[in-house]
Amino acid sequence: MRETEFWERMRTHLGDGYYRVWASQHNLGSLGGRTVDEAMAAGIDCKTIWRAVWAALELPARER
Repeated sequence: MRETEFWERMRTHLGDGYYRVWASQHNLGSLGGRTVDEAMAAGIDCKTIWRAVWAALELPARER
């Protein structure tokens, strides 16, 4: 998954006004307690980050 696709999915599911805030403030246990922004800075693959976001948001299987 490319970073642009990742951010588009985030925007789709969280909305224009909230997705960046969520990415900077919500800690994900499956990413070692990192936020999305911290995980990206640490070089974690976007697909891995998306799976953590998908689980945290309890999105449908088709969105995985």
